[in-house]
Amino acid sequence: PKSVILTFDDDGPGIPEELREDVFKPFFRLDEARNLNSSGTGLGLSIVKDIAISHGGEVTLDNSPLGGLRVVVRIPA
Repeated sequence: PKSVILTFDDDGPGIPEELREDVFKPFFRLDEARNLNSSGTGLGLSIVKDIAISHGGEVTLDNSPLGGLRVVVRIPA
């Protein structure tokens, strides 16, 4: 079946493998020590996953070849 595939790579610190499912939970933040005014609310990946699933798709996380995180969003075409 045909799909639309969006791949996002970054060169940041990445996400440890054992926390990759947790980052999809609303308001989950990786680093509680970060400045609360600048590091977001912890909703981004949760919203992305909800939208992908609502369209019959999925979101996966992996290591990026750039050294950070790779996020792949697949949605049936």
